[in-house]
Amino acid sequence: MRPAASFAAVALVTWVVALGTMRLGEDEHITHEVLASHVRSVLASRSYDVASSDQHTVKPWLSARLAFSPPVADLSASGFELIGGRLDYIGAQPVAVLVYKRRAHLIDVFVWPIEAQKTGQTLVHDGFNIEHFAKNGMDYWLVSDLSRNELDDFARLLAEQSAAP
Repeated sequence: MRPAASFAAVALVTWVVALGTMRLGEDEHITHEVLASHVRSVLASRSYDVASSDQHTVKPWLSARLAFSPPVADLSASGFELIGGRLDYIGAQPVAVLVYKRRAHLIDVFVWPIEAQKTGQTLVHDGFNIEHFAKNGMDYWLVSDLSRNELDDFARLLAEQSAAP
């Protein structure tokens, strides 16, 4: 009876450890969600809920529907045109999505408030480039099929232009 109990205990511990290592971390989970949202919006041709290149139209539209006011930067002078914004949900939390365009490439910028600053990261997932950074109490996740260098440039410009809340 003892060998069977020992075997069962080892099997249970192995199963728990395996589940723990297979479970996605928070950032990995968010990465999958922002990527899926970006792909869905492009495939459904629903990139934005409000279409405007004017930050003074997009920001109030989003602010009226969210519990926070997302910073909306005008980067058109650098070749990144704001084309609109939409609401989305990441991890059951409503977030703002700012939609920019560079030539034929769409860039989704997911923005929501955070309590603690996180370190930035760059990823490539399923052929899409993803940037993540935090600035002035906001979490930013950028997703696009734009080249890595151009998305890096965009992220840098966006971080510089992001006003304090």
